[in-house]
Amino acid sequence: MGLLDWIVITIFALTLIGIIVWVMRQKQESSADYFLGGRDATWIAIGASIFASNIGSEHLIGLAGAGASSGMAMAHWEIQGWMILILGWVFVPFYSRSMVYTMPEFLERRYNTQSRTILSVISLVSYVLTKVAVTVYAGGLVFQQVFGIQELWGIDFFWIAAIGLVLLTAVYTVLGGMRSVLYTSVLQTPILLLGSLIILVLGLKEVGGWDEMMRIAGAVPINDYGDKMTDLMRNINDPQFPWLGALIGSAIIGFWYWCTDQYIVQRVLSGKSEREARRGTIFGAYLKLLPVFLFLIPGMIAFAIHQKSIGVGGEAFLPSLANGAVNADAAFPTLVAKLLPAGMKGLVVCGILAALMSSLASLFNSSASLFTIDFYKRFKPQTSEKKLVVIGQIATVVVVLLGILWIPIMRSIGNVLYAYLQDVQSVLAPGIAAAFLLGITWKRTSAKGGMWGLITGLVIGLTRLSANIFYSNNLNAGESLFKYIFYDVNWLFFCGWMFLLCIVVIVVVSLFTEAPSAQKIQGLVFGTATPDQKAASRASWNHWDIIHTVIILSITVAFYIYFW
Repeated sequence: MGLLDWIVITIFALTLIGIIVWVMRQKQESSADYFLGGRDATWIAIGASIFASNIGSEHLIGLAGAGASSGMAMAHWEIQGWMILILGWVFVPFYSRSMVYTMPEFLERRYNTQSRTILSVISLVSYVLTKVAVTVYAGGLVFQQVFGIQELWGIDFFWIAAIGLVLLTAVYTVLGGMRSVLYTSVLQTPILLLGSLIILVLGLKEVGGWDEMMRIAGAVPINDYGDKMTDLMRNINDPQFPWLGALIGSAIIGFWYWCTDQYIVQRVLSGKSEREARRGTIFGAYLKLLPVFLFLIPGMIAFAIHQKSIGVGGEAFLPSLANGAVNADAAFPTLVAKLLPAGMKGLVVCGILAALMSSLASLFNSSASLFTIDFYKRFKPQTSEKKLVVIGQIATVVVVLLGILWIPIMRSIGNVLYAYLQDVQSVLAPGIAAAFLLGITWKRTSAKGGMWGLITGLVIGLTRLSANIFYSNNLNAGESLFKYIFYDVNWLFFCGWMFLLCIVVIVVVSLFTEAPSAQKIQGLVFGTATPDQKAASRASWNHWDIIHTVIILSITVAFYIYFW
C-alpha cells in the first residue's frame, strides 16, 4: 500500500463520514424513520442498497473462491438474481398494502402470532451465527491478505481488522438507522463496481484475454463425467452440482432470499411508494447481473494465472493451505495485492470496505428491526416511538457484541462452517418459501397450515444440519436409512424434496383446519384486493417497467445459453 492508496482511502472515509453526519442531523423520532428511513427512499437508493447489502464476504471470498475451485457451478445462485423481479412485481403490492415493518409481522397478518415468532427466531439466530460472523471473519482475512500485515502492536492483524470493521459499521448503523444504510450504499455501490471492474480488466490482461482464460479453465475436468470448470450445467450424477438439482435448489433459495428474507425486503419496505419500490427492485436486478463477472470470473482468472505460472515453472500465483492445497478463497484479495498499481489498490480496498460495511450495516439494522418490532413492541405495545428507536439501537449493539464473540469459533472452524453456509441456506429456505408462496397464492391456506409448514421446515432443517455435523466427523458410521436421507442425498435435491414436503404439509393441514375469513386476508392474497388497491397497483407501473423486466430476463437466458 503506497501513499496514493492511503490518500484514496482517506477521501473515501471522509466522504462516508460526511454522509453519516448529514443523516444524523435528519429527524428520526419514530420507529418508521429509524428502521425504514421514513418510508421515503427512491428507486436509486433502494436498488443500490439491495445490491450493496447482498455483496459481502460470500462474494469477495466465497464466490471468487468458488470460481477458482469449481468454475461456473456457483453462477446459478448469482444469476437467480432475476427473482428480485418477483419481489417487485408480485410481493411489493402485498407488502405495501399491509404496511408492515418486518416479514414476521406480515406472516402474523396472514397467519397467526406463532408463525411470526417462529420466523423471527429463525431469522435472528441465522443472522448472528452465520451472516454477521461470516462477514466479519472474512473481512479480517481479506484485509490481512491485502495489507500483507500479520501483526500490529503485537496483536494478530486479523483481530484488529475484524473488530475494527464491526465497530466502525456499528457506529453509523446505530446512530443513523436505515437512512445511513441507504445513503451510504449510494456511495459504496459505484465504488465497489468500479473497483471490481478494474480487477476484471487487469486480470484478463494478465492471463492473456477471455479466450485464454476459458481455454485454461476449460481444460480442467471437475468430475468423472467429462464436465469442465467452464460448464454451468453439470452431469445429473455430479456429487455437488447436478444440473437439475442446481436449477431447483438455486430457485428455492433465490425465492426465499430475494422475496421473503428481512435482510433484503427491508430495503423495499423503505420505498416512498409502490412505484419506487418496484423500480428499486428492477434497478437491483440489473446490478445483480454483475457479480458473476465481477467476482466469480476473477476467481477463474486467478486460477488460470496460477496454472500458467506453475506450468512454466514459475512462482505459484495463489497461496497454499497448510495441507499443500491451493487456497482458492484467497483468489480475490490476491488479485488485489499482486495486480493493482498504486491508487487503484486503494480504490479497490475502498470497494471491499464498502461491500463488507454495507452488508454488515444491513444485517445490524434488520436484526434490530426484528427484535424491536417482533419481540419488544409485542410485549410492550404502549412503548413510545422515541423509546423504540433507543431499543433498536441497543439491540444493534447486542448483535454487534454477539458477532464479535462468535469470531473465535468462526476462526477455529471457519473452513468447515463456510463449506456448510450454502447448505444452511438450502435447509432454511424451503419451509419459509412454501409458507409465503401459498400464503399469497391460495386463499384456503389456513393459519395452522402456514404455521405447521414453518415448523416442518425448521425441524427437518435442523435434523439435516445435525446429521451433516455428526457424519462429517464420524466417517466410520454405519449405513442406515436415516443417514441416506439426511446426509447422503445431494443437498440440492434434498432442498427440492423438502420444499415439496412443506407444501404438502401446508395443503393437508389447511384442508383439515378452519379457513381464514375474507376480512383477514383482504389485500394479502391474490384475488382479494379491493378496486382501489388494484387501481393503485396498476397506476404504479408503465411500459418502461415492462421493457426493463424483459431485458433482464433476456440477459439471464442468454447467459444460460452461452455457458450451457
